[in-house]
Amino acid sequence: MSTTITPVDASGADTAPTPGSRLRRFARPGAALLSGLLLFLSFPPRPLWWLALPAFALLGWALRGRGPRAGFGLGYLAGLGFLLPLLVWTGEEVGPGPWLALAAVEALFVAAAGLGIAVVSRLPWWPFFAAGVWILAEGARARVPFGGFPWGKIAFGQADGVFLPLAAVGGTPVLGFAVALCGFGLYEAFRQVRAHRANGTVPRGPLAAAALSVLLPVTGALAALPLVDDSAEDGTATVAAVQGNVPRLGLDFNAQRRAVLDNHVARTRELAEDVKAGREPQPDFVLWPENSSDIDPYANADAADVIDGAVRAIGVPTVIGAVVAPETGKLRNTLIEWDPDRGPVATYDKRHVQPFGEYIPMRSIVRIFNSNVDRVSRDFGPGTKVGVFDLAGTRVGLATCYEAAFDWAVRDTVTHGAQLISVPSNNATFGRSEMTYQQLAMSRVRAVEHSRSVVVPVTSGVSAVIRPDGEIVAQTKMFTPDVLVEKVPLRSSLTPATRMGTLPEALLAALAAAGLGWSAFRSVRARRTPAE
Repeated sequence: MSTTITPVDASGADTAPTPGSRLRRFARPGAALLSGLLLFLSFPPRPLWWLALPAFALLGWALRGRGPRAGFGLGYLAGLGFLLPLLVWTGEEVGPGPWLALAAVEALFVAAAGLGIAVVSRLPWWPFFAAGVWILAEGARARVPFGGFPWGKIAFGQADGVFLPLAAVGGTPVLGFAVALCGFGLYEAFRQVRAHRANGTVPRGPLAAAALSVLLPVTGALAALPLVDDSAEDGTATVAAVQGNVPRLGLDFNAQRRAVLDNHVARTRELAEDVKAGREPQPDFVLWPENSSDIDPYANADAADVIDGAVRAIGVPTVIGAVVAPETGKLRNTLIEWDPDRGPVATYDKRHVQPFGEYIPMRSIVRIFNSNVDRVSRDFGPGTKVGVFDLAGTRVGLATCYEAAFDWAVRDTVTHGAQLISVPSNNATFGRSEMTYQQLAMSRVRAVEHSRSVVVPVTSGVSAVIRPDGEIVAQTKMFTPDVLVEKVPLRSSLTPATRMGTLPEALLAALAAAGLGWSAFRSVRARRTPAE
């Protein structure tokens, strides 16, 4: 015979946990996890950008009034709910280890944001400080470790959203801040309405904060609409983007380097025939993708000959994506301007090479966990010069693949005179995952941010031509050889985002720091104040 002892408090009341209390214990962790999942669902290829608003509202509910330790834990759950599904493509060909490790590390930045949001959530006008904290964490994630990993910035999920014009005002930080602020504001408005129903009155200050948190981002986006302009300030250019395709999916596509090169040569020659037959307009220049020639044309005469033949056939400058292998030193991920009469005349070496993809930090340690690191037998090294080519009179800025995620890498090309931006990419190693759509959305945001047409030539898709207002005017299917030929507007004026650079992000970081400092001051003062 057993005896069940029921806990009682000092007064003798029954304190045994009820099913309802157990459920409430998991409400906030569940809400944090769900908020992260909603953030993921707001990203392409789904046109559900608006889900970011209830995601931040739910996160605000989960974090408001919590302590720093609880905020960190809840933030980490939100980070996992967001980044685990968002980054699943990183394990497409190398197994789950790298994917899980990357998501676990990157979620720490969301955890830090959760801690900060919980700390500032007791302040007046807390949605503003909370949104600033989120952008501060995104800024840190975009810079460390190993040069940062900005994939998953909230702004990159807003290519179809009403807040997109704000990218032209202050870049991805202002766009992301607006989305987070509106979401937190919606929760605060809901909270104030409930308080009004319960108490009959609501203080004007909190009510004004809630209203402005929602109205300010929306009215700001409407006010920024005139900055979204796709007029041809400098005339137009007819550009061709070649997608040659790869023989098969996976990491071993590099073993078929000659087949990949031949595919791009064949598509370019077909384009030349179509131009002669009048089926396609004559392009002013042609853009090939990153890694369209993994055979170094400087060291391999046969590769140089087939490239030169294709470029002569089309008769216009062509940008070739090549792997250049010097006799000593590191490899270079290089874009080569190939002139039909003079051959290679200019180069751009990718400045931000991808850690664990193009080079392996801490190789001996990483090898213990995943032998795939040795597929990268020779590390790539970064270039130092900003990439702007003069292609038949058009100044084309170059941001190779992964670089499109970094604010500075795209902005530099525009401040150096680019009238059009090209983002040559190679997504073949990520199969048919959502990665290519996520990257395409980045290019759409960049188009609005800098008011430039953006051309995205990709080895295996999705290649696209984007106007300065973010509209995709042509795109290919995945793993399908194709050529896009489009007339695009050229522009040289600078948006406020381009002119100000990192200043908006710095101001938002200062807002976050002010909120954290104010909260710390209030906490210290409360501890020093003697109890009544």
